[in-house]
Amino acid sequence: MKFTKIIASTVVAFSLMAPAAWAETRITYKSAKTSSSYYQMGVQIAEAMKAGTDGNVIVTVEESQGSVQNVMEVRARGSDYVFTTPPVLVSLAQGGKAMFEGKGDPAFDEIRALFPIPSLTMHFVMAEKSGVTTFADMEGKTILLGSGSFGAREGEKYLKLFGMEGKVTIADSELSNAVNALKNGQIDGFVTAGSYPAPNVIEAAASTPVKVISLSDEQVAQSKRTRLVIPAGTYAGQDSDIVTTSLPVAAFTTTKMDEDTAYQLTKTYWERQAEMGEAAAWWKGVSADMLSNIKTSIHPGAIKYYKEIGVALSDAHM
Repeated sequence: MKFTKIIASTVVAFSLMAPAAWAETRITYKSAKTSSSYYQMGVQIAEAMKAGTDGNVIVTVEESQGSVQNVMEVRARGSDYVFTTPPVLVSLAQGGKAMFEGKGDPAFDEIRALFPIPSLTMHFVMAEKSGVTTFADMEGKTILLGSGSFGAREGEKYLKLFGMEGKVTIADSELSNAVNALKNGQIDGFVTAGSYPAPNVIEAAASTPVKVISLSDEQVAQSKRTRLVIPAGTYAGQDSDIVTTSLPVAAFTTTKMDEDTAYQLTKTYWERQAEMGEAAAWWKGVSADMLSNIKTSIHPGAIKYYKEIGVALSDAHM
């Protein structure tokens, strides 16, 4: 009889302790296509969250077809949803503009930022032997833009903006062929957008001498994008800074997420950033200064952390 009572008491005590011992927060992180660098970043963030919280935060990375889809899904997602998108898309969604015209939803107003991640950075990569050092020098050259991507669309826009429309030959090939085509002399250069250092630019610079073109301050202003400087030494043979443009990207959630979870995600992200940077250099270009690229509200849990570490926030963030 006493033995039975002891067993029963042990079972009750264990059942009371188990929820605390096994408690964990599960997060869905909607990123990009599995082939993209942004999906790889999501995997790194998932690993960092698990390590930084002793397994209390488990992040599952979901493939996405694009940033617009990520924003649209807030209408049907719950408190565990984190997604990446350029901050400008959140502003457009909340204003019912552009691709969100006629698709407005109250859920968009509940989107809140957590932290910036590496920006989509424009790279205009030219073979050194082409002699191209400025946009004007591209006249008569063959350039590969690829198709369907942000980089392809942006590259085409810049060629028009800077007077090169009709003056360059656009190669009919996919961006995945760019490095080999450059190395074999089939093209003079290619345009790509990705977090820096971009893997395909690293590969190109390692296989043949290249020049990544800098933009003038006037050209940056014409582009209406965010100015970004790629530090000297980022790529092989690069002995000076590269001035280019970027499209900021950040991680967002909604007001459905509780303050403690948002705080923990934000705190762990920044505390593990240096470690992530050792594994992938693109994290080294991220700083709290990039919060200025976010023009909409930040989650109260994230705000709590930023205040703790003394980061200045704008009125728009509150």
